[in-house]
Amino acid sequence: MRIPLGRLRQLLLSPWWRGAAALLAGALPALAFPAPSLWWFAYVALVPWMLLVRAAPTARRAALDGWLGGTGFMISVHHWLIPSLNVFIVVLAALLGLLWAPWGWLVRWMLGGTASASRVAASLVVVPSGWLMVELVRSWQGLGGPWGLLGSSQWQVAPALRLASVGGVWLVSMLVVAVNTGAVGLLVAESARSTAAAGVVACAVVTGAVWVWAPRPQDSGRTRVAVVQPGVTGSVGARFTRSETLTRQLTGRGADLVVWGESSVVHDLTARPDLASRVAKLSRETGADILVNVDAQRSGTPGIYKSSVLVGPAGPTGDRYDKMRLVPFGEYIPARSLLGWATSVGRAAGEDRERGTHQVVMTLPDGLRLGPLICFESAFPDMSRQLTRDGTQLLVDQSSTSSFQHSWAPEQHASLAALRAAESGRPMVHATLTGVSAVYGPDGRRVGSWLGTGRSASEVYDIPLAHGTTLYVRFGDWPVHGALAVLAVLCAFEGVRSIRRPAPEPAAPHAHTVRGSAGRPGH
Repeated sequence: MRIPLGRLRQLLLSPWWRGAAALLAGALPALAFPAPSLWWFAYVALVPWMLLVRAAPTARRAALDGWLGGTGFMISVHHWLIPSLNVFIVVLAALLGLLWAPWGWLVRWMLGGTASASRVAASLVVVPSGWLMVELVRSWQGLGGPWGLLGSSQWQVAPALRLASVGGVWLVSMLVVAVNTGAVGLLVAESARSTAAAGVVACAVVTGAVWVWAPRPQDSGRTRVAVVQPGVTGSVGARFTRSETLTRQLTGRGADLVVWGESSVVHDLTARPDLASRVAKLSRETGADILVNVDAQRSGTPGIYKSSVLVGPAGPTGDRYDKMRLVPFGEYIPARSLLGWATSVGRAAGEDRERGTHQVVMTLPDGLRLGPLICFESAFPDMSRQLTRDGTQLLVDQSSTSSFQHSWAPEQHASLAALRAAESGRPMVHATLTGVSAVYGPDGRRVGSWLGTGRSASEVYDIPLAHGTTLYVRFGDWPVHGALAVLAVLCAFEGVRSIRRPAPEPAAPHAHTVRGSAGRPGH
């Protein structure tokens, strides 16, 4: 059924229909992420939202549309949290969605009305910079971390991975938003369509230049890493036993390292020497050190830690990494005295986990240096970048998505490792308890096949190693600094222009006649 254009305009003038449209438009970019993985859709997914915002009757309404669209975006990319947080996810999404209110105002200011060619040209830089500020703020761990950054939707696109090696996921996000902005300019700025088209072409040219000239990781040998994914088991004891069985199947396959998933061991190995002995025996049988993950209270230390622990033929080697960045509500509750009620409406953390204090690089007997991350720490670009600066040759992320087994979360999480590998120029192993497990080479391309959520298996991957430094590792988050500079220059320019703008001339006084005194002497 076709809706007449006039009727559609009437609907959008209604605050309720307009709000619903903003929520829906903001949710559209989620289709570019796994599991749908419509990566190409990201380059036009923001267009409906931006068109709605630019046509807002007032700046306040544009900010409201930005807020509602941001709320829709946060709910859609985190919808798999609904079983854990229930209605609380709407509250969190609405709070985080507020970050897009200034962006909505900015879109209307740059592209609203009859946008000139200069305005469209400026918007190709300003609008992506505003979007990047939103992503930067919400990437703070206390606000949930950098899950669902728009650039991460391009994890399987080779040119985008090359961009990530230059400016991280931030540069990819800027490119995607710039293309969306150009598309809006083509649709609404009749007098500036050539400018908008030139902007889109410029994005393609920059991507091509990066593809040709950006330094590539240099081959430095290979290593064989085995991933053990026990799958869904009935109890933690059955999980450990299944991991033992799968690891024993690796005997004679030449693995240099065996990786178990997050929370694969739920007892401190110091307090349970019997478990440590069983893992050490597996190390002797396979001829490889085993990286397990312990989720337990440590002997002599209050609180529960999640730790990557390296076990060799003689037992734990002493290499341990304690998780530093915990999942809000999943592993701790921010301001528990105020928000502790969240445990009554979902599966929020009943007890806060303790944080580690520093990152660790572990060294295997053959000299290979590996940098462990735990669970959603793989979403943080700065952590893998720091490990690379510290000399890591192989990045390893131990994860568990068993609580979200039948959602988009496992695929989304596995895809993040591709971005981290491309950014750092180091291969990355993403090992989980229940899937999806995946391995990526130094260029971010997948090595072998994924172990899906329905698999209970162990697999050996022949992984290329690399040396050298990517531009992103060398220069860090320069796209973020550039975006800050763009917005600062814009504010300064507008401030100077408002000062120099001539003040309106005062209205002329009303004419009146002075009677009686004009002709009198002495006056």
